[in-house]
Amino acid sequence: QVQLVESGGDLVQPGGSLRLSCVASGTIFSIYSMGWYRQAPGKQRELVAAISSAEYINYGDSVKGRFTISRDNAKNTVYLQMNNLQPEDTAVYYCHGDIVASGGQGSLDYWGQGTQVTVDS
Repeated sequence: QVQLVESGGDLVQPGGSLRLSCVASGTIFSIYSMGWYRQAPGKQRELVAAISSAEYINYGDSVKGRFTISRDNAKNTVYLQMNNLQPEDTAVYYCHGDIVASGGQGSLDYWGQGTQVTVDS
């Protein structure tokens, strides 16, 4: 069993910053990529940022230059530093992992429960 647990969502004013964390736990053999997606009301889930085990990074166009993703492989943790937050960043942020569980035959997609980020004055 593999679980992803996010933390760090909050209410912040425009121009503010937040740092999200996501810890993967359970019977993990290896983690390929980890990343963050977000979903605003009435919109489709979209990629925010993803980082591979080799630390190849991909950002969504709307967050480039403002958000930074990083990972700590020893802690099975991925972070998302979000700066200069704007109202359009308001969404539920979901952690994603492409993970091989112990005893598994291949990688599977795992998702966290989501953490709410609200940007409002």
